Amino acid sequence: MPFVKIVKNKAYFKRFQVKFRRRREGKTDYFARKRLVVQDKNKYNTPKYRMIVRSSNTDICCQIAYARLEGDIVICAAYSHELPRYGVKVGLTNYAASYCTGLLLARRILQKFSLDSVYEGNTEINGEMYCVEDNDDGPGAFRACLDVGLARTSTGAKVFAALKGAVDGGLDIPHSEKRFPGYDNESKSLNADVHRAHIFGQHVADYMSSLAEEDEEAFKKQFSRYIKLGVTADGMEDIYKKAHAAIRADPSAATKAEKAVTKKRWTAAKIGLEARKAKIAAAKEAFLAQIEDQKE
Repeated sequence: MPFVKIVKNKAYFKRFQVKFRRRREGKTDYFARKRLVVQDKNKYNTPKYRMIVRSSNTDICCQIAYARLEGDIVICAAYSHELPRYGVKVGLTNYAASYCTGLLLARRILQKFSLDSVYEGNTEINGEMYCVEDNDDGPGAFRACLDVGLARTSTGAKVFAALKGAVDGGLDIPHSEKRFPGYDNESKSLNADVHRAHIFGQHVADYMSSLAEEDEEAFKKQFSRYIKLGVTADGMEDIYKKAHAAIRADPSAATKAEKAVTKKRWTAAKIGLEARKAKIAAAKEAFLAQIEDQKE
């Protein structure tokens, strides 16, 4: 039998260092996080803001946060489940809803810092490239970097819809047009009409129309909530136009209604010293009376 060197010996395991918990869980890309979080030394304790975009099967979450040793501090958040307030009742995870969520976040954070009147953003939504510029007199634009987490940054991804919504809402986020839907890699140009159609949900409307013609049963099954709420392919663009206007009119978060909760008590309530003494005296009296009855 040939000599086999044991590589993972006692010395190896004594020096073994486990990776960070969120790396072990596959939740955080620390290579990207370090570059998003680390601030220049000459800027001291100035927060480095990130626009965090995360999507699930039922919701889209957009946050503005900055890092501290204790953990990330979120200063503003917007969710796609808030969109029914603004008229978008279905399709809360598509490209158009992501754009609305990004727009809502931008208007909300600017309102918080009293910059909403200074930086209106892009009110004419045409799908073209738009960047916010600092005003010569007055405060500069609110700057943040896009944090996509572990999502794939492919062309037309929904994270870039939220980015476009936030930029049109007045935030300064460094980006290019290469990942928006409608960008042609060969001609190196963006077809703004395709991008605009995605922002207003026209790709969903076209699919609704084609599916209704091809297979009505499949259409009724897939778009049952649209049918129930009376959302049609023709009225899709108007829904999103009204939603954009409503978001700009009032981006503030809805106040939660206070619930009148009646607390249920599982233990007996305290009756006080006097009542306890009276209870004991009554018990004694009853016991003595019982003894007297037994004697008779």
